Amino acid sequence: MKTKYWIGVASRDHVLKGVSGGFAQLCHGKEAPLKRMNPGDWIIYYSPKQNLKDHAPYQKFTAVGKVADDRVYKFEAGEGFMPYRRKIVFLKCLEMSIHPFISSLSFIKNKKHWGYSFRFGHTEISEQDFKLIFKQMIKI
Repeated sequence: MKTKYWIGVASRDHVLKGVSGGFAQLCHGKEAPLKRMNPGDWIIYYSPKQNLKDHAPYQKFTAVGKVADDRVYKFEAGEGFMPYRRKIVFLKCLEMSIHPFISSLSFIKNKKHWGYSFRFGHTEISEQDFKLIFKQMIKI
């Protein structure tokens, strides 16, 4: 099976919970985006904000990881919230502002309204786009 590359969108605080717990959770806990990924696929998280309720822009790539297995599972998060999750092996990385990448990323069709590219919360990207971001994030 061919490796696929993904962008997940979540606030930085939610991404960091996933990194520390070794899981991905996408689109407010929906199952479908997680099922689209396969073991060995890669995901880079983009965080438009630092916190879910924050209005100040953050606009950084915040984590990178590899899908560890083929299991999508429900998790009891409290207060009746049961999101779906998937095991991810995250790499130690630097957070990177999206701004230097905008003009070079092929999945961003409209460079002026680039934020539109992240509206679905989970998007497949090319290997070339992935490598462009990955190489900068892993420079540590």
